[in-house]
Amino acid sequence: MNSRPRAATQAIRSPGTSKLSRVSISIGVVGGGQLARMMYAPATALGLDMHLLAEGPDTGAAKVYHQVEVGDYNDRTVVEGFVARIDVLTFDHEHVPTILLRGLQEVGKVVRPGPEALQYAQDKALMRQRLTGMGIPAPTWEVCSSEAQLVNFGERIGWPVVAKTSRGGYDGHGVWKLDGPRDAGIPFAGALPDSAGERVEIIGEEYVDFVRELSVLVVRDAGDRVLAYPVTETIQRGGVCRQTITPAPGLSPQQTDAIVAMGCRIASELGVVGVLAVELMQRGDGSVVVNELAMRPHNTGHWTLDGAVTSQFENHLRAVAGLPLGDTSARAPWTVMVNILGGELTDLTAGLREVLADPGVRVELYGKQMRSGRKVGHVNAWGDDLARVRERAENAARHFMEGTKEQ
Repeated sequence: MNSRPRAATQAIRSPGTSKLSRVSISIGVVGGGQLARMMYAPATALGLDMHLLAEGPDTGAAKVYHQVEVGDYNDRTVVEGFVARIDVLTFDHEHVPTILLRGLQEVGKVVRPGPEALQYAQDKALMRQRLTGMGIPAPTWEVCSSEAQLVNFGERIGWPVVAKTSRGGYDGHGVWKLDGPRDAGIPFAGALPDSAGERVEIIGEEYVDFVRELSVLVVRDAGDRVLAYPVTETIQRGGVCRQTITPAPGLSPQQTDAIVAMGCRIASELGVVGVLAVELMQRGDGSVVVNELAMRPHNTGHWTLDGAVTSQFENHLRAVAGLPLGDTSARAPWTVMVNILGGELTDLTAGLREVLADPGVRVELYGKQMRSGRKVGHVNAWGDDLARVRERAENAARHFMEGTKEQ
């Protein structure tokens, strides 16, 4: 029998908080993926005027936005032309060059989150330096400029170690587990020399033999009001999130409070405006270390579409538009999200009739071209009994994943 865990919601307002001078109505989103797509419905409900800069005309978000520009977000001329028609710029991803965003701010454009915060999600080396300086727990780490330095790092702290690219990695890309000195050349051979106009470095990190992965999502407005969602457990395979459980089972109230306070502090001190996801690894002794940061709506927060009073997408828009933040409390004792990964099925809508017969299940399809292993949608289920909720969510997602390894 699963008892109902304690909710984890925290609000912080720093002394001297000032009210925003105006509400930004016209919002531009860079990136045409599923995150931008899922911003559109709450934006419509709030009466926000949404514009999209997409990589192509057939991206998932481009299929639902009415005002779409197709162009390269690395091209200064393209981005400057795009922001000329909007009040505030936000993101579906973190890959827009920092120097370009700083240039926009210099001519008075509003960018949320701004480059002074976003750089810590774009560059893992900068993130490690800043969070370490704040006393935030992290694996032992070191920027390694050569294969020899990485070998020295591994010999000093013990093998295996993890190597990461400082920029450009996602869903397991740009991350290597190295079992010994003979593997130390792999990341240097496999990494791109630069990403988003910045040099890519190799970071050596302690291999954390974690018992599970956690995530805390917080949202901060420009007046430094910070709200936190309940802490989530994330289940990943092959570096890709497969499932989330909210709230994370088995966390003590003290652990929950500490994780929430850490997430809120990071958002406040880095000056994030919008959603911040703090991905964590939990050791066997219950302690946690920060793995990565994301400054946008995040896969580990998709449960909020059905499981929270205000979804991460609506709260992100509220924050960047200068609107009051919404309640982040959970609607149900348990919510489970399962990602739908691409397989042999090409028409995912064929599975809707059977899946939606369960009134406690909701499906979100992303309108993306099918590719094996690609995230093409997700399923949320909610209820009072965790085992039953997981079973319903997993069974529902399975209907869409014929021919994948998840079958």
